[in-house]
Amino acid sequence: MSRAKIGRAETLVAGAAARQALGRLMVETAGPGFTEITAEVARWLAGTGVRDGLLTAFCRHTSASLAIQENADPDVRTDLLTALDRLAPRNAGYVHDTEGSCAKSKPVPYLHRSEGADDMPAHIRTMLTDVSLSIPVIGGRLALGTWQGVYLIEHRDQPHRREIVLHLVGD
Repeated sequence: MSRAKIGRAETLVAGAAARQALGRLMVETAGPGFTEITAEVARWLAGTGVRDGLLTAFCRHTSASLAIQENADPDVRTDLLTALDRLAPRNAGYVHDTEGSCAKSKPVPYLHRSEGADDMPAHIRTMLTDVSLSIPVIGGRLALGTWQGVYLIEHRDQPHRREIVLHLVGD
């Protein structure tokens, strides 16, 4: 049983959401990996004039995703990529055993291979992470923790041009 102490929730801002802004951020990836987009999202936010609200970031792709992760130690991102490689490896497959013996099983590649061997694992990695984030905005700033950054994660082996839609509702 947890002995955590839970404090009382406090209201920071209350009232109607009177404004909204819609934007787009284009990112040219260099291939697989994390690209931090925090600074550009913050610059866009500052230009909207919205002080308090909720920002939604949405990646318009099924083989790239968004994440909030630690931005202090790059080893964290390396380890996360290693974990994704283990969860959805390239050139993996489902085991099909027609004779009922694991010893005779052969890996069968993913059925979806028309866009390359890295495409199906990229879809799985996107499903495991996510294509959208919701980030509170307080005082005109992203309400991220001290060591948090916003990242686009490219799951394909080649560079791609990725589009992220930004939607802000607030006051």
